[in-house]
Amino acid sequence: MSIAPRDPVDHDPSPDDGADAHSPRSFFGRRKGHKLRIHQADLIEHLLPRLALDIAGPSPLGLAGLFDPPADEVRLEIGFGGGEHLIAEARAFPGTGFIGCEPYVNGMAKILTQIEAHNVSNIRLFAGDAAELVAWAPPRSLDRIDLIHPDPWPKRRHWKRRFVQDATVAAMARVLKPGGEFRFVSDIADYCAWTLAHLARSTDFIWTAGKASDWRLPWPGYTMTRYGVKAEREGRQAAYLRFRRIG
Repeated sequence: MSIAPRDPVDHDPSPDDGADAHSPRSFFGRRKGHKLRIHQADLIEHLLPRLALDIAGPSPLGLAGLFDPPADEVRLEIGFGGGEHLIAEARAFPGTGFIGCEPYVNGMAKILTQIEAHNVSNIRLFAGDAAELVAWAPPRSLDRIDLIHPDPWPKRRHWKRRFVQDATVAAMARVLKPGGEFRFVSDIADYCAWTLAHLARSTDFIWTAGKASDWRLPWPGYTMTRYGVKAEREGRQAAYLRFRRIG
């Protein structure tokens, strides 16, 4: 799912590679689309504050204590969109704590509806820039980071808006435990190549694929998102890339 909606924006990112593309002043698209239903608005007002992470203060020593009971491990999904994958993972692994990051208000409303409907208790949410959340998280506090069908920002002048940058790869390496994984899914060949290039030049990650089926097929237990179904229907083949944190 997209980190931000696929709408054009006026501001062109800096041509310099680095963290500036993810500063608090950066604009990553509209935060709100269709008008929320009454119940969705109520969930945003009352349920979201109970689940939302506050990164204004210092980070805790670990993230497991954000959950009740404390989680066995903690995973982050960046840009969960409608929340299909995140909800499925949280229900399949009740002992794992999940943090979902999504700045798009309608996506947040959708996942809150599912959290309420399925009585899911092991999800915490962050309605902001994932780069800021990763920068706030304590070292070696995450077991996995998922980035599934992010916005590819296909125009060259917008490439610095892609989440995968040298700075964010280094930031993910800091917060992932040794042996932890960064998992990336996209049906955009250029963004897959971009991601492979950025991870390949990092000394902190290794691509786990040993044969073509390792990246052509979803990993076991993968829940297809609505965007993934649409991509398949329109004839676009996704790549499923897994990178392990070494060291």
